[in-house]
Amino acid sequence: MPIHDWARVPAGLFHDFHQSWTVGISRALNSGRLPKGLSALIERSSDSQENTAEYRTIKESYASRANRIAVKRHLRRTVAVIVIMSPGNKDSRAAIRDFVEKTIDFLRREIHVLVVDLFPPTPRDPLGIHKLIWDEILEEKFKFPKGKDRILASYETGGERVAYVEPIAVGDKLPEMPLCLANGIYVPVPLETTYQDTWKASPEEFQLAIETGVMPEPDADGN
Repeated sequence: MPIHDWARVPAGLFHDFHQSWTVGISRALNSGRLPKGLSALIERSSDSQENTAEYRTIKESYASRANRIAVKRHLRRTVAVIVIMSPGNKDSRAAIRDFVEKTIDFLRREIHVLVVDLFPPTPRDPLGIHKLIWDEILEEKFKFPKGKDRILASYETGGERVAYVEPIAVGDKLPEMPLCLANGIYVPVPLETTYQDTWKASPEEFQLAIETGVMPEPDADGN
């Protein structure tokens, strides 16, 4: 199923999809894709209080409540995380800086990271979120291929830091992305099939709003 343009609808709609999609990915990984002793668990992305609620935009508030997937060994030590970006992660310089810093902190702690960004670049990440993250490790030239301005990036850390980057576009199918579990050991993450399953389970009115970019008209009483 082609990727939809989530940037043209309110952030709350993507938040709903985001939460269900993370559950779908977690279940898929736990259904025989992960080696014995590893489990994919859902946890909240915001694990600190540095951006207090009164200073957050609505988009940032959704981002602070978003789920991420943590792959843990024996339900304890986190070895990898999957983060699906929310529009609020890019809604201010503070928000995008916080996202980059948390990603780098994972890598410094030898936690491998897969970032899924289905939103276009902003003035705060004109070359995409991968460029901002990778510049903290190694400054290299990067530009999106023509017509592709969303990005998937998987980072391996440990002995050597390596990035596997896949630019994508609205209308593309999502490729399986490698999630590193240990140096040189990967598991494919079924982004496309889980996206499809989440989409099929979404309400019809929800699907129509995403496909057209037009929210439903209110009833006569304003509801």
